[in-house]
Amino acid sequence: MYKLCFYVPESHLEAVKEAVFAAGGGRIGDYDRCCWQVLGEGQFRPLAAAKPFIGEAGQVERVSEYRVELVCDASSIAAVVAALKSAHPYEEPAFDILQVITSLPEAP
Repeated sequence: MYKLCFYVPESHLEAVKEAVFAAGGGRIGDYDRCCWQVLGEGQFRPLAAAKPFIGEAGQVERVSEYRVELVCDASSIAAVVAALKSAHPYEEPAFDILQVITSLPEAP
């Protein structure tokens, strides 16, 4: 099992979540479309060769963005990341993936 965390501007929150869910992300047992999200502020500065969705090269940009976290099984993680990249408006979407332990060994 993996935990995917990504950042997305408010304007594309639902579209990106929908793409990730459709690819198999956010499933826990008999539930689907599970995630946690919180609004915050992202910051970046596009370099000269960038083609930013928001902002201009050389200028620091601050954007209202959501941090979205969800789980994904090993068989779906590649498709989920591909869906995230395809649906996300940014040239370089920020995300990370952590492997999670879903059960502990029994104590002796």
